[in-house]
Amino acid sequence: MAVLLGVFVVPDGEDAARTLAQIEAADATGLDLVGVQDHPYQRRFLDTWTLLAYAAARTERVRLVPDVVNLPLRPPAVLAKAAASLDVLAGGRVELGLGAGFFWDGIEAMGGPRRSGPESVDALEEAIAVLRGFWAMERSVAVDGAHYAVRGLHPGPAPAHPIEIWLGAYGPRMLAVTGRLADGWLPSVPRLPLEEVDERQRRIDEAARRAGRDPADIRRLCNFAPDGEPSTWPGQIERLATEHRFEGFVLTGDDGGDPVGLVRRVGEEVAPRVREALGA
Repeated sequence: MAVLLGVFVVPDGEDAARTLAQIEAADATGLDLVGVQDHPYQRRFLDTWTLLAYAAARTERVRLVPDVVNLPLRPPAVLAKAAASLDVLAGGRVELGLGAGFFWDGIEAMGGPRRSGPESVDALEEAIAVLRGFWAMERSVAVDGAHYAVRGLHPGPAPAHPIEIWLGAYGPRMLAVTGRLADGWLPSVPRLPLEEVDERQRRIDEAARRAGRDPADIRRLCNFAPDGEPSTWPGQIERLATEHRFEGFVLTGDDGGDPVGLVRRVGEEVAPRVREALGA
């Protein structure tokens, strides 16, 4: 798979113009991805889906990724339709980062469920079944789960391209789900320490093989906060690729008060060096 390079954008509602300018800069400088975190209970944040839809109309080529969707606050049938609709409008530029849930106090404050760890993984598996059924345009989608149940769901519109599901997974069960059911793995580094990455990769590979899948078909991406100046970032990214098998990078770092300028540096300086070094 070709290396993917992008930036992680905070959906700052207190300076919405600057937030949008970062996404537009990523598009203008030839980056592949824009990832936007999804924390609806954060009062300073714009709604992620609304922002991505607005940004889709202001961009031409960059892929738009909720990074990652807060599933407990986004019912999967509605999420499937929203993602497919945006993919149609954006010309096939939407992928889906998906998480089982985090910040349960905030989720519960917005009327969402408070789930245990095992319950959240069960719900995620059910949600993936709903998403896959909807996007496959099955005549009628039925999923009878403990957390999500749809019966007689008639999907549409069809997405413009096969939307990939990238899971923000860390624990053993989530890694197993990634290997069995997902199109990609999207952890955050260094939230996940580098010394633990290879073992997580191995777990995904084993789960994929048990499910009859080729592990190479699962993208390995990460949200990455590199150290130091952007001039040093290409070397750090190259090591992640060659030593830890990552092939997609959503970058975040100290912007020095100029987040738009940082995005431009990533697109104009960092990305070309990485692509040249990795033969992409």
